[in-house]
Amino acid sequence: MTTARTWPLVLRLGAAQTLAWGSTYYLPAMLAKPMAQGMGVPEFHVWAAFSAAMLLSAALGPFAGRAIDRWGGRPVLVGTSLLLAAGLAALSLAQGTIGLALAWLLIGVAMGGGLYEAAFATLVRLQGTGARASITGITLIAGFASTVSWPLSAWLEADFGWRGACLGWAGLHLLLGLPLNASIPRAGAAVAPSRLAQAEPSSASGESTPTPPPYTAWVLAYVFASTWFVSTAMASHLPQLLVASGATLAGAVAIGALVGPAQVAGRLLEFGFLRRLHPLLAARAATLGHPLGVACWMLLGPVAGPVFAVLHGAGNGILTIAKGTLPLVYFGPHGYGQRQGLIMAPSRVAQAFAPLMFGACIERWGANALWISSALGLSALACLLWLRTGPRR
Repeated sequence: MTTARTWPLVLRLGAAQTLAWGSTYYLPAMLAKPMAQGMGVPEFHVWAAFSAAMLLSAALGPFAGRAIDRWGGRPVLVGTSLLLAAGLAALSLAQGTIGLALAWLLIGVAMGGGLYEAAFATLVRLQGTGARASITGITLIAGFASTVSWPLSAWLEADFGWRGACLGWAGLHLLLGLPLNASIPRAGAAVAPSRLAQAEPSSASGESTPTPPPYTAWVLAYVFASTWFVSTAMASHLPQLLVASGATLAGAVAIGALVGPAQVAGRLLEFGFLRRLHPLLAARAATLGHPLGVACWMLLGPVAGPVFAVLHGAGNGILTIAKGTLPLVYFGPHGYGQRQGLIMAPSRVAQAFAPLMFGACIERWGANALWISSALGLSALACLLWLRTGPRR
């Protein structure tokens, strides 16, 4: 698939991913409190149901990836659009804890086969080893998911209530997400099998490409889990941390708003200059973003908050791309979907527990809890330094 023919697919998948992330991962931030008040349950129940959905998505990810390896991404992503619409509609009808939990579990099934991992596997199934630029393009578009979804959820909740907001998101999946995912080319039609066969087995010298060491998948799984834990923890608690370190609430909100644009800037950097480098080198540099930001914050205080937000956001943006490209570089396109689901499963578990665990750290140590997240980032860097670039696929 040539570059000229790739961008329409990237736009469609990117828009569908923006909708999928905005109506799942970013939904509780705006609707958890009114949802709990409307049903007369503790807000903790909403977050617990959301965490259960994340855990279920981690368990189902490898199966969704295997299905994409076999049949392509179109049927899987079409199915997740329908499941997301059904889950959000069920959520709008929930009357108590049981209905809330069942609706979120249905959404969790859809998340297992409808977020980044499935989109990356779809691209690899269609484009083989040439999918890196397309993966970057999708993350560039979907990087605005929170920017779009939070105001939209707030507006829908203000005008139609939280039940109306959930129904609105369900309708968007049927009217927008479903047609976008249904327009994905069928697997096998976009990339000839001979291309994969030529790209995969040999290096530039004509010799067979060495199999990566057996610990490579475990190292990548740890790196992605630790960095996603940090990313989710910051998304949940960054304003609270800034206030604890002496910033005003308005200043904390303004600094937090820099993270999203910084993520997009990091992805643009990866799409431009860093694309010339091996993805492992870009990932190593990205893991330094959060620890360097923490060092500036701790040394200079709240005045360095914007520097922290930019470094953390840029590093997180590049690492999102690395989650799709590093497994492709080391293992190739064959079996990518299932392998990606297995590698990313610990990340989903880390995401599920990050808000609660890091919140407990903040309650005990305040802003000093950042040393823990910084240590996780440095441990991820140490693991990446253990790996070698090897021949580029």
